[in-house]
Amino acid sequence: MTAERAFVALGSNLDEPARQLGVAIEALACLPATRVLQVSGFYRTAPWGDADQPDFVNAVALLETALPPLPLLDALLTIEQQMGRVRTRRYGPRVIDLDLLAHGDTLMDSPRLVLPHPRMHERAFVMWPLAEIAPDLVLAPWGRAAEIAASLPAEGIARLEQRRQQPV
Repeated sequence: MTAERAFVALGSNLDEPARQLGVAIEALACLPATRVLQVSGFYRTAPWGDADQPDFVNAVALLETALPPLPLLDALLTIEQQMGRVRTRRYGPRVIDLDLLAHGDTLMDSPRLVLPHPRMHERAFVMWPLAEIAPDLVLAPWGRAAEIAASLPAEGIARLEQRRQQPV
């Protein structure tokens, strides 16, 4: 099977969020037939959807993987579960959140997974870190990652000094 580039959004706002992202990145690096090629800087962001919770720390990882989209999704959900993710309320606090944003040129619309992620172009906490590592990535039908990110409001988002540039 051919390896594809896949982008995964990471987010946490519980139990030392930056540390949780680091643990998740290490777990991504341990997935079969998968390498972490690049990780964006970490961004502190205001909560989205449900404002009555702590700020989030978000990042995006670029993977090279031979896992097809649904098995990769299952692996991401397993990492979330192993890290203690409990789904209590939509857009609520979480120890870790891993979202598959894109998988090669795959267009998918199934009950379990839509690719590319259908709302990422509306979310600065996804687009800013994505544009940092893949500014020229074209997200059909919305355009280039850098242009989408530039069109989103900067309010409530700040890049942290901590940065992971090297592959794991």
